[in-house]
Amino acid sequence: MLYQKELYIIRHGETDFNRRGIVQGRGVNSDLNHTGRQQAESFCKAYHHVPFDKVYTSTLKRTHQTVDCFIRKDIPWEQLPGLDELDWGVNEGRVASMDMKSDFYRLTQDWMKGELHRKFENGESPLDVNLRQRDALEYILSKEEERIVLICMHGRAMRLLLCHLMGEDLCRMDSYPHANVSLYRLRFDGSRFELLDANNTDHFHA
Repeated sequence: MLYQKELYIIRHGETDFNRRGIVQGRGVNSDLNHTGRQQAESFCKAYHHVPFDKVYTSTLKRTHQTVDCFIRKDIPWEQLPGLDELDWGVNEGRVASMDMKSDFYRLTQDWMKGELHRKFENGESPLDVNLRQRDALEYILSKEEERIVLICMHGRAMRLLLCHLMGEDLCRMDSYPHANVSLYRLRFDGSRFELLDANNTDHFHA
């Protein structure tokens, strides 16, 4: 069978905000740190042979930097706002205190119960993110000539996208674990997605 599209979806590399426990969503445009650059290099070495037709990233530079080696190979690259991380609102850029961690826990528990409209002040809910992801996905799938696609995005947003791709309720988002520059690979046959690989970090040990 000729499959219409194969998606390689990775999370961006580590940033100092990740390392220091600072909330980093759509409103924080941070750079990769040394570890993040090494992670990106490991992924590049492991997958440089894949004939990607297109690279898609969010609008945030930590995703651009993670796939920079593919961009420098002159593979067509496009930024889509729909791939941006969930906006954590008033918590953006703040060190995650114990009180804030409790607030995050309560919010994610509400999401798991199906209260997907819930969000922090000035932030986004999973339903908000899903709306813009639907637009991004429709655009990506409309490019019939792009058979093998690399997508670099963000942890929470990636979980939501994977739920949507697999036809699952968004409240199951936490069933998709991730690490920095972990890989999910999916195949699209024109009507449905098949998960081929999940949270793969073998490239760090190659």
